[in-house]
Amino acid sequence: MSTAELARFSINQMTVRQLSLPELVDACVALGVPGVGLWREPVQRYGVEAAAKLVGDAGLTVTTLCRGGFLTATDPVERAEALGDNHAAIDEAATLGTDTLVLVSGGLPAGSKDLRGARERIADALAVLAPYAAERGVRLAIEPLHPMYAADRCVVSTLAQALDLAERFPAHQVGVAVDTYHVWWDDQAPAQIARAGTAGRIHTFQLADWTTPLPEGVLNGRGQIGDGAIDMREWKSRVEAAGYTGPIEVELFNERLWARDGREVLAESAERFLEHVVRRRTAEGNSPEAGATIPPPAVS
Repeated sequence: MSTAELARFSINQMTVRQLSLPELVDACVALGVPGVGLWREPVQRYGVEAAAKLVGDAGLTVTTLCRGGFLTATDPVERAEALGDNHAAIDEAATLGTDTLVLVSGGLPAGSKDLRGARERIADALAVLAPYAAERGVRLAIEPLHPMYAADRCVVSTLAQALDLAERFPAHQVGVAVDTYHVWWDDQAPAQIARAGTAGRIHTFQLADWTTPLPEGVLNGRGQIGDGAIDMREWKSRVEAAGYTGPIEVELFNERLWARDGREVLAESAERFLEHVVRRRTAEGNSPEAGATIPPPAVS
C-alpha cells in the first residue's frame, strides 16, 4: 500500500462511529488516510471549533459534513426550525473547512401522501439556504436515497429527481451526492451522472455495498465494500468519466461493523477500497496486489 493509492480515500465518521473523534483522527493518521467525512452530532458533542482544530492540526481534510436537510414539513413552526438548523449546519461546515454539506431531504409529513408537494417544499427551502451557503463557501449536495426510504426519510429517490431540484440553482450552490448504495439499482443513473458531471454538480461520491437480507428497519444495512452486489470500479469509472476527481468516501451503517474494533474496521475499509475500487482486476477478477494487506494498527 502506498500513500498515493489512498490519496482519494475518505472514511465517513459513521462507518466507525464506535471511535471517538480523537481516536478516529489518530487512526487515520496511523494508516495514512487523508480524509474524513464528519457527522454533526459527534462533532457538536466534541465542539465544532475544537473538532476543526483537531482535524486540521492532524493534516486531515474534511471531505463532507453530514447532514442537513429534512425540509419537507408543512407546519410553519417546524419549517422555521428546519431552516434554522440548516443555517447552523452550513455554519458548522464552514468552521470545519469542508465545502460540502450533504442534504437528506426528509420524508412525507405525518398523514401526507403528496410526494410532489414535499419535493416542492425542498425547493422552497433551497431558495433560502443556497445563497447563504454560497456566502459561507459551502455547497449543498442533495443525496437521493433508495426508494425504500421515501416515506419516512427522503422523498428524493433518484439522481434525476435530485438534479431537477439542484438545477434550479447555480452549480456552485447546489449539486448532488452520488452514493452507490442508493443509486446502483437505477438504470437511468449512468445518464444522470453524466448530466450532473456536465454541469459540475457532482459534489461528493460515496460508497457502500448492497448485501441481503436487509436487517429489520433497513437503515443499518449498508455492506462493507466487496461483500455485496455493486461493481464499485464501474461506478468509479462513471463518475470519473463525468469529470469527478474528488474524494471517495466510504459510508457504512452496519451494526456488525460497529460491534468490532473501530481501528480494525477502518483498516479493513481502506484495504477493501484498494482491492475493489483502486486496483486493476486481473483476468481472474482479482486485484494484482490482492495479497498485499494493510497491517492493522496497534490497539492501545
